[in-house]
Amino acid sequence: MAGKKNKKKKAADKKKPADGSKKITENRKARHKYEIMQQVECGVVLIGSEVKSLREGNISLNEAYVRVEKGELWLIGADIAEYRQASFWNHKPRRSRKLMVHRRELDKLTEKSLTQGMTLVPLAMYFNARGLVKVLVGVCRGKKIHDKRESNKQADAKREMARQMKSTNRR
Repeated sequence: MAGKKNKKKKAADKKKPADGSKKITENRKARHKYEIMQQVECGVVLIGSEVKSLREGNISLNEAYVRVEKGELWLIGADIAEYRQASFWNHKPRRSRKLMVHRRELDKLTEKSLTQGMTLVPLAMYFNARGLVKVLVGVCRGKKIHDKRESNKQADAKREMARQMKSTNRR
């Protein structure tokens, strides 16, 4: 009887996901330029030399964006540098890459991206616990200049409060 309980417990322990993700890059400019309304995790269709280059951290998402074309989601403008050891089997650094999401999520993203002022922006790229490359796509609305100033003021106020708390804790 006790043996069966232990087996069930072990099976339950295996089902728990361990968050062993490793961040490759983050689009820090996007957090400054856009107000993020929603985030969606997407898979990416890559070739071998691209994955090896990503493991070295050779990517830039600064000018990248996501677009819905012919019922599919595409990552456009992401610059994955060539992998030097791949020789003539190398990839094109700025090619468009297909993103994989469930059909319902794609329909929701398409609907939201077509509304006025909304855009799809890649926020981060990382390896998940299983070693697969994932892209975090945000449904975003562009910030106005006064919104950027306000968010900068709030960030400065948070930093100042943290400094004050740190200095009072030392005394």
